[in-house]
Amino acid sequence: MKNWLSPKSTAGVAFIALALLALPFVAAAGGQAWVRILDFAILYVFLALGLNIVVGYAGLLDLGYIAFYAVGAYTWALLASPHFGLHWPIWAILPLGAGFACIAGVLLGSPTLKLRGDYLAIVTLGFGEIVRIFMNNLNAPINITNGPQGITLIDPVAFGDFKFSGTTQIFGYALTGPMKYYYLLVALSIVVIIINLRLQNSRIGRAWQAIREDEIAAKAVGINTRNVKLLAFAMGASFGGIAGGIFSAMQGFVSPESFSLIESIMILAMVVLGGMGHIPGVILGAVLLSVLPEALRYGVGPIQTALFGKMLVDPESLRMLVFGLALVLVMRFKPAGLWPAPERKRELSEKGGAA
Repeated sequence: MKNWLSPKSTAGVAFIALALLALPFVAAAGGQAWVRILDFAILYVFLALGLNIVVGYAGLLDLGYIAFYAVGAYTWALLASPHFGLHWPIWAILPLGAGFACIAGVLLGSPTLKLRGDYLAIVTLGFGEIVRIFMNNLNAPINITNGPQGITLIDPVAFGDFKFSGTTQIFGYALTGPMKYYYLLVALSIVVIIINLRLQNSRIGRAWQAIREDEIAAKAVGINTRNVKLLAFAMGASFGGIAGGIFSAMQGFVSPESFSLIESIMILAMVVLGGMGHIPGVILGAVLLSVLPEALRYGVGPIQTALFGKMLVDPESLRMLVFGLALVLVMRFKPAGLWPAPERKRELSEKGGAA
């Protein structure tokens, strides 16, 4: 507590708070598209922190994490749209979305308790694809999800008469819909980070880490590995469900195409690239992998025009090429991630020295 209240720490927290408050106005100078990119970056922080519980803390490889995102998104879409004529408030839908995603996490975790490595990856991958295909085909004989057409006209987040869509004047400042969602997402992400920090330093967090290092030894010292692993799947899935609900409200539209396998792989890459098990590293990985591709999308074209006088390579193709090359280089020279946990970095250096 003493270190936390030191002038240096207080000044650092104040600087970060001011930067977060000003960031959407700075981004808005380049257009509202950049504010929306910030919104999606924070959504990916949600997802990466949730997956970090499963992958980073418990050491369980999960390639179907996007399924929980889909569960949360469709929960909001079905309960806050004209599709069923329901328009429930946020305080009712978000807990339900988190609860349904939590149940889905337990359903995924139960048959995989004795699986590790490649086998676990294949099963979780299949689970993610099953959920996507299920949403795609659940329009007959009873139309529940509207199939591949998706669900439209979804209600935005609202607290009473205050809606997060459209522009609102607050204290003389014009806040657009993406800017309002930005502040909501920042507030929710702070809560999620606090929960993650508390979990990391709790008995449950230490049990997850023991399972990650050696499951047999963890079982030998009395840890109920079955329940602890199910809890990791459930906790991680609940964060995905919350993120999915906010995504649905922001977009006003959801369809199965938003929850493909590549999204799961991207979220896993965020956790690995940033530093598995290290909350600041995971946040860094999520922000980089969500913002950098968009920056390349907008920057690759003008750079080619300035250098060669014309467009030689399609910006979309070149964007993914540069993006993939950057991932390969980072994993080659920073195998523990860009910002690894101190103990993880020490383990890798010891292994390298022993080799």
